[in-house]
Amino acid sequence: MRLAGRTALVTGGGRGLGRAIAVECAREGAWVAVGYRRRAEEARAALAAVRDAGGDGELCAFDVREAAEVERAVAALLASRGRIDAVVNCAGVARDNLFARMTLEEWDDVMRTNLHGCVHVTRAVVRSMMATGGGAVVNVASVAGMRASPGQANYAASKGAVLALTATLAAELGPSRVRVNALVPGLIAAGMVARVDPREIERRRERIPLGRLGEASEVGRAAVFLLSDDASYVTGQSLVVDGGLSL
Repeated sequence: MRLAGRTALVTGGGRGLGRAIAVECAREGAWVAVGYRRRAEEARAALAAVRDAGGDGELCAFDVREAAEVERAVAALLASRGRIDAVVNCAGVARDNLFARMTLEEWDDVMRTNLHGCVHVTRAVVRSMMATGGGAVVNVASVAGMRASPGQANYAASKGAVLALTATLAAELGPSRVRVNALVPGLIAAGMVARVDPREIERRRERIPLGRLGEASEVGRAAVFLLSDDASYVTGQSLVVDGGLSL
């Protein structure tokens, strides 16, 4: 029960990796706010899974792209819980296209969600963490932010920026005992990957040294490690969970 007694906010918690992370946090004793934007039915199912795992929590509806919405949601959560100990920025979208054909809308939507959303949520939470003696932030990036990913210039740029943001915030916030780390998944059998052409997934799987796709729960357990006291001397790092794909 490495997160017993702690309050965690997981954005994008209604499905995919976000749901898996929320469930693993609950399994380790955290009270979990399941952040979501519009898929209420999936979010309710995620909250039920949190409770099935032995934890508790509530739904927290807001759009990470809108700073004012984020501020209101975080303020309400702080009013009801008193503190937020852990944040996982997992809300994300992909709008894949070749760069020469990519629209500005496709570029902006990805950047606003994946990067600006991470900034908005962390900014809304971090002052309360500093005031209550510290906390832990985990930003979910991607191996696409570490290597070329043709057809994903917007997604790769957003995730690369998240990695840079993580390192800088870790240096700034370390003196206040706020740890900031990044989680870098590879091909995981959940979320966005589940919607990719199976033939493309098979081609990529052949390049993974461990020979398989990852499970969402494996990413969830890695997130718990970074949020817990097991990682009390770890900050500014990017934990890659990709079966060796990025080697």
